[in-house]
Amino acid sequence: MSTETEGTTEDRRKYEFRKVIEELQEYEGSGTQLVTIYIPEDKQISDVVAHVTQEHSEASNIKSKQTRTNVQDALTSIKDRLRYYDTFPPENGIVIFSGAVDSGGGRTEMVTKTLESPPDPIESFRYHCDSDFLTEPLEHMLADKGLFGLIVLDRREANVGWLKGKRVEPVKSASSLVPGKQRKGGQSAQRFARLRLEAIDNFYQEVAEMANDLFVPKRHELDGILVGGPSPTKDEFLDGDYLHHELQDTVLGKFDVSYTDESGLYDLVDAGQEALADQAIVEDKNLMEEFFENLHTGEKATYGFEQTRRNLIMGSVDRLLLSEDLRSDVVVYECPNGHEEFEVVDSRHSTPDHECAECGEEAAVQEREDVIEHLMAIAEQRGTETKFISTDFEKGEQLLDAFGGTAGLLRYSTGV
Repeated sequence: MSTETEGTTEDRRKYEFRKVIEELQEYEGSGTQLVTIYIPEDKQISDVVAHVTQEHSEASNIKSKQTRTNVQDALTSIKDRLRYYDTFPPENGIVIFSGAVDSGGGRTEMVTKTLESPPDPIESFRYHCDSDFLTEPLEHMLADKGLFGLIVLDRREANVGWLKGKRVEPVKSASSLVPGKQRKGGQSAQRFARLRLEAIDNFYQEVAEMANDLFVPKRHELDGILVGGPSPTKDEFLDGDYLHHELQDTVLGKFDVSYTDESGLYDLVDAGQEALADQAIVEDKNLMEEFFENLHTGEKATYGFEQTRRNLIMGSVDRLLLSEDLRSDVVVYECPNGHEEFEVVDSRHSTPDHECAECGEEAAVQEREDVIEHLMAIAEQRGTETKFISTDFEKGEQLLDAFGGTAGLLRYSTGV
């Protein structure tokens, strides 16, 4: 499988997970009767079944008859789902959600959903019973990933670590032997200044060695490096080319940070938020710049559902651009005279009546599906790469608001 195809498949899986999470977040239960179970891939299914059986037994002590019945029904449903698995869950584990959710008018309906092989491995077994389904661990998995190197230093100490996603990991630290500015008796000012500069240089080399040892092996996965500390320390360190030459070009910026112990790494992340945000969506920005440039010249750009769909079917779309926040369905209508038409509607709204634009006859609904699923299916058939675009910057918002969340970069100009 090519890298582009792998990227598209990964984006599609994330989109599908995001949709399910949003749906789960809409559900509410009366009391603590919605059950969530996170099962890591190394947890034996038989152990999970035993745990669920035990919870079912303990649920008989719940005073409210309705809550007791709903919790036990949810656990029975989970047990039924577990029968589909052998000794262990699939790769990265599974999450099962089950419970009686409010369906309006004082009524409830039983909902059970299973999410297999989430984007990241489930780290530990977790049983949760509440009025809402527990989706937070999955949300963290879908958050923007990133691997950034962190360096904080002054002339006394330094700390080096990682920013992995949203998690700061301190790794190495060092203390300097740089003498204070006051020289001891008997030393000439010139000699003292020379010794102090040598000590500073040695310390910067030690910090660089720590950073090089940590970052160079990961240089191809590294999204950037942030350097923090007081002035002029961080400036001297960067201007002195102490870092490995392959790391120098990945430095995203230098930031004023008061502390240079482990807490300084967290301060550095806070100070560098703008640079980190820009880096996280730099590919999205480049894609949208390319789209607007082609749109301006009137050449290799398409937008809107119908136009983009036609170009997709023709095989002329090189990259399909879809807004991450697009939540629409496409409804396929057919009139008695055989005319087929499409209409995009809000996914939360009911299917509207439709009159055929060609003959004026009332058209019947043939199909309704998620617009992203619809377009991605065509894209996969035509070998078109799909890119999801964030709305966290101006042109990303414009894709959603001005172009209906759908656009494409073409392989050649089509005039369609």
